[in-house]
Amino acid sequence: MFRLQHSAVCFLLVVLLALAWVTSAARAQSLPDDVHLSPRIKPPETKVEDPALRTNTRPIKKDVDLVLVPVTITDPMNRLVTGLDRDNFQVFEGKQAQDIKHFSSEDAPVSLGVIFDMSGSMSSKIDRAREAVIEFFKTANPQDEFFMITFADKPDEVTDFTQSVEDIQGKLVYTVPKGRTALLDAIYLGVSKMRQAKYPKRALLIISDGGDNHSRYTEGEIKNLVKEADVLIYAIGIYDHYFPTEEERLGPQLLTEVTELTGGRAFTIDNPNDLADVATKIGIELRNQYVLGYRPKNPVRDGKWRKIKVKLIPPKGLPPLRVYAKTGYYAPSE
Repeated sequence: MFRLQHSAVCFLLVVLLALAWVTSAARAQSLPDDVHLSPRIKPPETKVEDPALRTNTRPIKKDVDLVLVPVTITDPMNRLVTGLDRDNFQVFEGKQAQDIKHFSSEDAPVSLGVIFDMSGSMSSKIDRAREAVIEFFKTANPQDEFFMITFADKPDEVTDFTQSVEDIQGKLVYTVPKGRTALLDAIYLGVSKMRQAKYPKRALLIISDGGDNHSRYTEGEIKNLVKEADVLIYAIGIYDHYFPTEEERLGPQLLTEVTELTGGRAFTIDNPNDLADVATKIGIELRNQYVLGYRPKNPVRDGKWRKIKVKLIPPKGLPPLRVYAKTGYYAPSE
């Protein structure tokens, strides 16, 4: 009897061991086809700090940005001069000649803003002024983007950046001249809007018939603003032969000084019928500029104003030529 029980127990142990082995093997075989294992997380690496960086001074960053200078060349008949090359130009920062690292005369896409006078004095000229805007946009490229600001007592952004000329034309139809002339405030809004531009080449076109008589910003503040902005500003001034106020008498001078600071220029006309032709001329001029680029030899990041002078070495046989370029820029401050 004892032998039978002992044999039964032994047999049972053998069966249990066999079942355990089969189950273990089955689990081992299932692993390759059903892997849901979380990767082992490595302990964070300990960074070894370079002793050379343990200082109280800021690391020096090398400034590799080019200073870009758009340049327009005209002859004594105020016609554009094209076909010049890099060797025809010299760039000075202060009294120091700079090495021209970049030269281009290609038609690059532009971010354009129109600042349009809608004050009461524009009533008799509004139709021609609208036509001038349309002609200006006819010179645009498909890639260009535009916005429009109108101004009277205060500036008003009537369109955001768009690539549709029709959008701006549609807004112009419903503009009604009235009120006074907040020209300087409109320039401020236009320059501020350019911070949203997607192209490095940026330009504003001002169409106005008088000086400023209703702005919060001063002439000095706006001149400082445009010096910093890196935006070309052009203007068409439509003036009568008689200036009834001091502000209107100073209007042409104001537009000339503001535009030439940026490398643009102001056109003065006394016949609204000339508006469209002048607007077309400005549009073509934007497409035929030279762009000079240099890395300043002065590496100091002091935030100071640095004067720029572009000199021309014209080919022999040409008459005296005029150079339009921005007058300087502010150095980085840090």
